[in-house]
Amino acid sequence: MNEKTPSFMVSPAKQIFKDFSSGKGGNVVSFLMDHEHYSYPEALKYLANKYNIFIEETGQTDEQKEKRSERESLFLVNDYANSYFQKQLWETVEGKNIGYSYFKERGFTDEIIKEFQLGYSPEEWDAFTKHAQKESYKLEFLLKTGLTTDGRNNDRFRGRVMFPILSHTGRVLGFGGRTLQKDAKIAKYLNSPESEIYHKSKTLYGLYQAKNELSREDNCLLVEGYTDVISLYQAGVKNAVASSGTSLTKEQITLIKRYTQNITMLYDGD
Repeated sequence: MNEKTPSFMVSPAKQIFKDFSSGKGGNVVSFLMDHEHYSYPEALKYLANKYNIFIEETGQTDEQKEKRSERESLFLVNDYANSYFQKQLWETVEGKNIGYSYFKERGFTDEIIKEFQLGYSPEEWDAFTKHAQKESYKLEFLLKTGLTTDGRNNDRFRGRVMFPILSHTGRVLGFGGRTLQKDAKIAKYLNSPESEIYHKSKTLYGLYQAKNELSREDNCLLVEGYTDVISLYQAGVKNAVASSGTSLTKEQITLIKRYTQNITMLYDGD
């Protein structure tokens, strides 16, 4: 290209941007709405979280405020679990020998493992639950996210490689865990149960990583599983998301329409 003038300008003093190639311009909020496809409230909340600014939402009942507080508690628990599972994968002997070895056998690079925040949950019955409680995370929220099972308070995902399921803004909604055992009585894949923040029918795996490419390619490749998305992404095909075994729902289509009107389905023959 022989361009001698900038095609994108940011004015810190005026707090605006201008994209001369597309004609678009505005402030930081409109930039996030256009580039990240956030709604207006989502853009404001993203900025508030980034700079530790408290937003007080008016017109809410005490019940609504309590519900919002509970949602945030569930997100905090999931964020902690995500960090814990990644640390187990990279820093423990069991995690390296079992979880990391599995991902390498699948042909995943270290970069792609980190990009999708893959992890490992140890075999011990309650390793994660004990660790979380020691860090002052309440059992109530460990149970509500499904990270801990009801009854004996054991770990739901013990002995599994972990796939965090992210929202389009990058928040951890839930997890998928794959067992590496050959026992036919054990479910190969296990997902987080439905919760206040995780609804399988409203979620697409890989959307956080794929969202910009969906717009760029103006097409969404829809596949079935976690590893399908990751393998395609590593091969340079970055506009794929997965419905994770569910039939395509109206809510999932609405999510895709934020980025493109076009869907190509690549489901297995069965």
